[in-house]
Amino acid sequence: MYKVDLNADLGESFGAYTIGMDAEVLKYITSANVACGFHAGDPLVMQKTLALAKESSTRIGAHPGFPDLMGFGRRNMNISPAEAKAYIQYQLGALMAFAKAAGMKLQHVKPHGAFYNMAAVDEKLAIAICEGIYEVDPELIVLGLAGSKHIIAAEKVGLRAASEVFADRGYMNDGTLVPRKMPGAMIHDRQVAIERTVRMIKEGCVESIEGKIVPIKADSICVHGDNPDAIGFVKEIRERLLAEGIEVVSIEDVIGK
Repeated sequence: MYKVDLNADLGESFGAYTIGMDAEVLKYITSANVACGFHAGDPLVMQKTLALAKESSTRIGAHPGFPDLMGFGRRNMNISPAEAKAYIQYQLGALMAFAKAAGMKLQHVKPHGAFYNMAAVDEKLAIAICEGIYEVDPELIVLGLAGSKHIIAAEKVGLRAASEVFADRGYMNDGTLVPRKMPGAMIHDRQVAIERTVRMIKEGCVESIEGKIVPIKADSICVHGDNPDAIGFVKEIRERLLAEGIEVVSIEDVIGK
């Protein structure tokens, strides 16, 4: 029996600005990564996002980013391991307070944007992130790029790790994501993206933009739902997974306790 989690980044609105279609996405996913105020999100948005997730019985996780509202957390920052750990713990603390108030518990942590991509290739940064998480709650699961240094770091620190793959992103030969500024970064053909996803789960591999077959582990699939077309994609990918005999469950149900 194949099992996989469907996750999405939610709670990324800020003040008067609305980003994403969170209530719609929550109908189809099993884990939600909730922005914690550094790259997006604010106290009211965090509170509302958790309420929506509770209503749909979706497991929740923290989505901490760089302190970069202007750049939506997608710009690399030169920070020390101590800063990385503090950024993680600060944002975890904020979301945990809202979770406790709502009678909910965090399942996982998935860094956002540049924080995530840098941790995939920088082991010192990844270790700092994982140590920051472990010191707050060693039961939390790290959600990181499949095959990356982030996954290795989590295991070294003593955290459970879940390997994440992306339905609509291109891959390089080394298993990293194609940078967004490069051609082939995004896969716009819905059927191609779905076929690739099924292959990642069932065959454990993905074809890079240069045609190389790259081994990959798929515990969780990241799907985006920030426009009406994307909502259709999320719905369709879930239906296809179920039709393929792939059970769609939360991260913890995939990797175990």
